[in-house]
Amino acid sequence: MLQALIFDMDGTLFQTDKILEVSLEDTFNHLRHQNRWHTITPLNKFREIMGVPLPKVWETLLPDHSHPEREQTDAYFLERLIENITRGKGALYPNVIEIFSYLKENNCSIYIASNGLTEYLNAIVSYYELDIWVTETFSIQQIQSLDKCDLVKTILNKYDVRNAAVVGDRLSDFYAARDNGLTSIGCNFDFAQEEELALADFVIDDLGELKTIVHDL
Repeated sequence: MLQALIFDMDGTLFQTDKILEVSLEDTFNHLRHQNRWHTITPLNKFREIMGVPLPKVWETLLPDHSHPEREQTDAYFLERLIENITRGKGALYPNVIEIFSYLKENNCSIYIASNGLTEYLNAIVSYYELDIWVTETFSIQQIQSLDKCDLVKTILNKYDVRNAAVVGDRLSDFYAARDNGLTSIGCNFDFAQEEELALADFVIDDLGELKTIVHDL
């Protein structure tokens, strides 16, 4: 049995797509009203780069905007996301609570390592009361390098974790596992890409499948 599982948040535990489109549309409407955006909302491009830190998101979506403009947009987007979370417009993926309960019953610690911002992650954890099961939630904001490999390493060092797996849906999760000598479990959910999942040690279509994998490792 594994000592710990380290979960990504967006597209792994939390169905970000339920609040993503409305929050992004609201943000770009805000930019249009300020005459700082004049075309359609780049939702598809955003989906392609899901999983990278938000500063890199805005560099991609707003390449011709200044750094202060990107920071303002980031802050506005974060407000919209949190508002939608607290209004209950988002959702956890099926079987999150079931697998968390199973892991705790079998003395497997649970951590979250996400490229999301601290305030955003806290809103999700608080709304769904995940801290009942989760030992600690780690945001990429805590790491100067903005590298999830370093974020996962921080968890391993702080809690002296030796035998663990990283559960996520994007390349950054699988690299974080590989570079720290951990098992990677890919979630074939909304934002996952086939060529990235090919790098995971295991691929699941439902979080309930973790029971078998965790038990056998």
